[in-house]
Amino acid sequence: MGDYLRRKRIIYILVAAILVCCLIVVVYQCGQQPSTDEGGVLNLYGIDPYTLDPALSGEMTSHVFLMQLFSGLVRFDDNMELAPDIAERWELTNGGRTYTFYLRQDVKFHDGRQLTAVDFKYSWERACSPRTGSMTAATYLGDIVGVAEVLAGQTTEISGVKIIDDYTLEVAIDAPKSYFLAKLTYPTAFVVDRAEAEGGGEWWRSPNGTGPFTLQQWQQGDSLILQRNELYYGEVAKVSQVSFKLWGGVPMNMYETGEIDVTGVSINYIEKVTDETGPFYADLRVVPELSFFYIAFNAAQPPFDDVNIRRAFSMAIDKEKLISLIFKGTMEPADGILPPGMPGYNEALDELEYDVAGAKELIASSSYGAVSQLPPITITTLGWGGGISSELEAVVYQWRQNLGVEVTVRQLEPERFFYHLAEEKDEMFYTGWIADYPHPQDFLDILFHSGADNNYGEYSNPGVDALLEAAGVEPGSDSSLELYQQAEQMLVDDAACIPLSFGRSYFLVKPYVKGYELNPMGFAMLNEVSIEPH
Repeated sequence: MGDYLRRKRIIYILVAAILVCCLIVVVYQCGQQPSTDEGGVLNLYGIDPYTLDPALSGEMTSHVFLMQLFSGLVRFDDNMELAPDIAERWELTNGGRTYTFYLRQDVKFHDGRQLTAVDFKYSWERACSPRTGSMTAATYLGDIVGVAEVLAGQTTEISGVKIIDDYTLEVAIDAPKSYFLAKLTYPTAFVVDRAEAEGGGEWWRSPNGTGPFTLQQWQQGDSLILQRNELYYGEVAKVSQVSFKLWGGVPMNMYETGEIDVTGVSINYIEKVTDETGPFYADLRVVPELSFFYIAFNAAQPPFDDVNIRRAFSMAIDKEKLISLIFKGTMEPADGILPPGMPGYNEALDELEYDVAGAKELIASSSYGAVSQLPPITITTLGWGGGISSELEAVVYQWRQNLGVEVTVRQLEPERFFYHLAEEKDEMFYTGWIADYPHPQDFLDILFHSGADNNYGEYSNPGVDALLEAAGVEPGSDSSLELYQQAEQMLVDDAACIPLSFGRSYFLVKPYVKGYELNPMGFAMLNEVSIEPH
């Protein structure tokens, strides 16, 4: 999520950046009496999810909750390796085009109803139905034979999904793809209760999922409480409840006063928590993220349909200064698109370096000839109408100082930004992406292939497309990664976007909270968390 900027989830991670990392899930004390149930209550800070419908969610804020309430065929384990979930095993036949999934027979929905293969077929067909309006179904289920026809409204049945028996599901895909199973870890592929979903309305405000927690209560703008699912087929949660205080205050202040047990750390507090002699250093955790923050161009419209203008705007930004002064070293400058730790990450990537004189020459040699001939330029960002983020303010300032270009900033409310960016974008937009799964396809193909749903900038390069398509079906891992690296270099050379930074998660955890770990995709599986007496 991939999404920020997902995967994917898209672009959850953008929220964390613009809100100065305050949207990372954090554990807190909400002033309630301790639970008398075994395991106690894990208190978390959060904001309201935009939706709890797995077919519709496309951003990190909602995914935080969906991962606890729903589940799918496969998942990632603690080592970020694909592992069985509802499917206890699978077989691959027909040259890598047919998957046969053998489902566990002890999986029940929260209300006790037994899950069967029929539930997956329904869930996927519902996600792909035009009536559902999913923005993620094509991306994460589109490799399955017959999905395109359902998305187009030509049929209601996915021909490539067949029920062999109650606990056996056969899935045919259009070509062998090493990343197909990883896509099934995304919420779009999760199973939902047909009777509930067909009831219409906002059924997802009280969802009947199969995950380790049930939704006990949701008071919008105030609290959301998850209850341990005693029927869960996997590792039953160690805590009895997870209580989110929604919009509950400043997390770091709450941590300092003992109200919360875990908090994300904003830039303003970095010096305080990294002081080895201070009171917070022992509680500090730093986790590299598979995330990428960038400025995207509307490549289909002037002036960024001109590669020279795209390259000039990229070369006019001093990323080292941006990371040092604005992010205080908590992020890593991005030379390319694939973050460190991602398979295919290329240390030898040839970046577009900071070069103001070169940028001015590119503008002079462009179809516009001079800055004064450029049309008005606006950059779209996420916000609530207040001041813009420090990093974007710094970027706009550098364009003004280095190129003499005035760029207007327009803010969109988060929900409009996440779900309506395609029609709302201006000449540029500031966004981000976090991995939905650790595969270069989740960044390069999903964000930059011509016509891809998440390619909001409408970038198109047939040469890049050909490399990405070849990489996706290349059976050899090394050969596939080499093709992805070639595609990434072409994207950088063509200034498909302006890479700015790769992310890290900084957070504090009280000593009595055990098992709270953020993976490189920004999630904590809360059924693994326990609280020691304190």
